[in-house]
Amino acid sequence: MPEFESVTLVDPSSSLTATFVPEAGMVGTSLSEDGAEFLGQRRGLDAYVSDAKTMGIPILYPWANRLSGNGYEASGAQVTLTPGSGGVRTEENGWPMHGVLAAYPGWLVAARTENSVTAVLDYGGAPRLLAAFPFPHVLTQRVTLADRTLTVETTVRATTAAAVPLCFGYHPYLTIPGVPRDEWRLTTPAMRHLPVDDRGIPTGEHEPWDGGTRTLQGVEYDDGFDQVPEGSVFVLEGGDRRIGVAYENGYPAAQLFAPPGQDLIGIEPMAAPTDALRRGGYRSAAPGKPETARFSITVR
Repeated sequence: MPEFESVTLVDPSSSLTATFVPEAGMVGTSLSEDGAEFLGQRRGLDAYVSDAKTMGIPILYPWANRLSGNGYEASGAQVTLTPGSGGVRTEENGWPMHGVLAAYPGWLVAARTENSVTAVLDYGGAPRLLAAFPFPHVLTQRVTLADRTLTVETTVRATTAAAVPLCFGYHPYLTIPGVPRDEWRLTTPAMRHLPVDDRGIPTGEHEPWDGGTRTLQGVEYDDGFDQVPEGSVFVLEGGDRRIGVAYENGYPAAQLFAPPGQDLIGIEPMAAPTDALRRGGYRSAAPGKPETARFSITVR
């Protein structure tokens, strides 16, 4: 496995640090303080690069989670996806999963300071990527660490007359070191729950989710939601730790993922619900009108 150059950001107001790896898909690999790691490492960076096994904070692009088939129609284009080609990977049932940018090496660092980094990907300059998502654009990710808060800002700017569908997301895996998951508490906003079928695809039905605080004792999640109010904060607490994930703007959908036997939970900000690229219900970045989405993670 090749060595990848990483970028470590330092919070000016605390000892919190964050590490991202531009050459491996701009994945966030660490959010830590004095040896305490707050990102779930799962199988680590090597497995992310070799097998797209997610860890840390990966971007899921241009779609998050599963699609219900190997094709879609968007912005006047009829697209056929070929699993194993052009970065298209599938999950256990054979459905396209998490887009095509897992560990993609084409990100370029455009700016860097002690506590921020901006990386740019010219999606339109990569024929391999355009085969699965034929909408030329520039993708910019700006990451800042300040006041104990990691902020991730993502901008999509169309570079041709074609509008760019916004169905991406992120998968922050969070953990509270030294505290068993059964003792964690999760607070969520009121939103709308989207039941799925046995393939993990939304059925089209929905039901209210009242929000509030629940312990994670014996709880498993792999659940999708929409109608997440802008500015909502999901809070994970355990021991004397508190981690807040704020959906600041551009993320009206969410996925909660807490698999059995793992001391972590994924709180995914999503620009559109699962399978939106096939069924619709997403926003687009129109020519001349870049769209920016922002979420943040605060550790107390």
